[in-house]
Amino acid sequence: MSATARSPVLPYLLACLLGVCAIAGFWYGLGQPVILPDAATPTHKLQCASYTPFDKDQSPFDQPFVPRVERMDADLALLATRFECVRTYSQAGLEALPQLARKHGLKMMSGAWVSSNAVETQKEVDALIANANANPDVISAVIVGNETLLRKEITAPQLVKLITQVKSQIKQPVTYADVWEFWLQHPEIAPAVDFLTIHLLPYWEDDPAGIDQAVNHVAQVREEFGSKFDKDILIGETGWPSEGRQRETALPSRVNEAKFIRGFVTLAEQNGWKYNLIEAFDQPWKRASEGAVGGYWGLFDADRQDKGILAGPVTNLPHWPAWLGLGIALFAATLLIGGRVRNTRSALLLPALGAVAGCSLVAWAELASVTSRFAEEWTWAGLLIVLNLIVLAHGALALGQQQGLRKRLLNVLERHAGCWIAAAGFAGAVMMLGLVFEPRYRSFPSAALVLPALVYLLRPASGPRRELSLLAVIIGAGIPLQLYREGLNNQQAWVWALVSVLMVIALWRSRRQ
Repeated sequence: MSATARSPVLPYLLACLLGVCAIAGFWYGLGQPVILPDAATPTHKLQCASYTPFDKDQSPFDQPFVPRVERMDADLALLATRFECVRTYSQAGLEALPQLARKHGLKMMSGAWVSSNAVETQKEVDALIANANANPDVISAVIVGNETLLRKEITAPQLVKLITQVKSQIKQPVTYADVWEFWLQHPEIAPAVDFLTIHLLPYWEDDPAGIDQAVNHVAQVREEFGSKFDKDILIGETGWPSEGRQRETALPSRVNEAKFIRGFVTLAEQNGWKYNLIEAFDQPWKRASEGAVGGYWGLFDADRQDKGILAGPVTNLPHWPAWLGLGIALFAATLLIGGRVRNTRSALLLPALGAVAGCSLVAWAELASVTSRFAEEWTWAGLLIVLNLIVLAHGALALGQQQGLRKRLLNVLERHAGCWIAAAGFAGAVMMLGLVFEPRYRSFPSAALVLPALVYLLRPASGPRRELSLLAVIIGAGIPLQLYREGLNNQQAWVWALVSVLMVIALWRSRRQ
């Protein structure tokens, strides 16, 4: 073998080593545990947590909804190790809850769901009154309505009437719960209640607070209410999501959720604030209406496993070794598909291609597992994975020695290369339009298009000129619009913008002359 033939070997081996290190560093960087001061331990219980009785396969929209007493019993047994009370939002299906709370030594803040349906609302109020009177040792306070004014389902005078009705028939303190701004907009509610219950969720603010400012934001609003209203104040909901899209500087993650909860609890205990954390368990059903972020506010996951939010080390990606293993497997498959490299350029690019796939394609699979809600979204995510695998095979075969079966496969992929780049461009255009016109609950799909954008940027395909031009224009026009909507401090938006720029260039270069 000549020196010329042997020359790619050393660069190839070094590139492979760097590729494996890049994949390992990427996944370890996402999953490395972080040590924070504990908030709750078996000997130091927190005040209260929001609790709904739904198992991970249930929702309040189930008809009929059948509560599982065994599940509620196990849930309260778990929560009793960390909390002194639970907050509920409705009476439906919770007839057994006071007895279970008594069994596990928990108090309850019991809620009635108030809606625009007057008949159903009255049923809830009647059940709340009966429940409070039957269980005065367990139910320490009652909450008439939750964010009803925010949803514009009833008026403030109607709400005051319901509160007055409940107060006249029970002995426990009575309150109403809503986002803090709605207490300022409807000050006439304050005289009717025994104490104010305000919701403070920095992630959902009109001007979202990043994790470094979130606890201070809560403190500022709490101090404002303390000076404005001459009544006790309960922070009825506060928390942080562990999954979902970034809003300006507010980034959901398990580590950030733990930072917020532990920081808030420390501040609340120092100042003697009354509080309730949202929420006890992740609620998958909320993803249907609120996207990924809606289903991941829990201190425990939907399987009732500890997320590390309250105590101990916390990691953003607890199963990162499995994703790392999949990334390394994809890297090895890329090298196997490419086969023997032809020259130094191929020796460097083939491992680089495998490293990109081991990070981006696996990251898309992980993101899809978190964000996909319906059969259509699972299908969309699956089709994008298939497209990425086709593009990966195309790129790998083009970089290796093209003989025998590899040459025939490459010829097939080359003949249809215009389809692959058009499909990637179409996916990019659809997702860009969604992020421009309906972004609130959509996660940034950057990982789904990194591989196609890079492959066809470096190796342009031959596609239909008019169609690819149109897709490039749609994606390109959306870049500044989505950055404007998201704010210039949103790193996820900037990554998506960068991937979109690469895709626009790849589409433009691939137009058939």
